[in-house]
Amino acid sequence: MSRYAAVVVACLTLGLAPFFPEPHFWGKLKWLIGGAQGMGAADWFDLLMHGAPWLVLIGMMVFDLVRRGRRSGGKRIRADQ
Repeated sequence: MSRYAAVVVACLTLGLAPFFPEPHFWGKLKWLIGGAQGMGAADWFDLLMHGAPWLVLIGMMVFDLVRRGRRSGGKRIRADQ
């Protein structure tokens, strides 16, 4: 769990800052889902930079799940193990 600590802190700080009036990354995602009308190159770069910690976190989680599945020989593992 400690290997996730720095990435989670990055997600909660860099990934969401500035926090008011809404998290910046959330605002960019809403803009993107709304059709991305008027988004310039700086906005796309900003979305990438604020989204990078989230992508790293998701990548780490997927990697760990795949590795865990291979170690178990393809058998399902219970959550309490």
